[in-house]
Amino acid sequence: MPRPRLPHVLRQTVVCTAILLLAACAGSPHRRQPTYKTSHSALAALPPRAPSAASAGEANDVLFRAIGLVGTPYRWGGNTPAGGFDCSGLVDYIYRTATGIKLPRTSHDMSSMDGRKVSRMTQLASGDLVFFDIGGAISHVGVYVGKGRFVHAPNSGGTVRLDDIDGPFWGDHFAYGKRVLD
Repeated sequence: MPRPRLPHVLRQTVVCTAILLLAACAGSPHRRQPTYKTSHSALAALPPRAPSAASAGEANDVLFRAIGLVGTPYRWGGNTPAGGFDCSGLVDYIYRTATGIKLPRTSHDMSSMDGRKVSRMTQLASGDLVFFDIGGAISHVGVYVGKGRFVHAPNSGGTVRLDDIDGPFWGDHFAYGKRVLD
């Protein structure tokens, strides 16, 4: 009389279940925030603007460096791609590696340095630093890349990302830009 195959079927079921559970555990437990969103900026239709003809090449280098870092993890006090970035560490890294310009360490100190102040968003040029007043003082900085967008390292648990400068939060907190390249 043939033996029933139940133990063999049961063993296969247990093995398959274990494999599926292990595969589920191997997935990332943290959901990454999106680093790129479709732009809804009212400034997107403006023609691209470089700081000056003499610095257009440097501005282009800054843009490529900034956009290339989108997706890098945020880390408070961070200033390298391997270690992550906070907002001022990101901006200093971009400028230092793309242009050789070393910037102050904090967003507040960057806002106080020499450079032409740009008060209106419509007058920003690619490569300008953009400052935000959150809580009554300059406490955030990013790099304007044009078409109403800027690259920045916004918060703990997030990543370097590209956002609309005139969006609901950032537009309300925009203080001014600073033209470092001229």
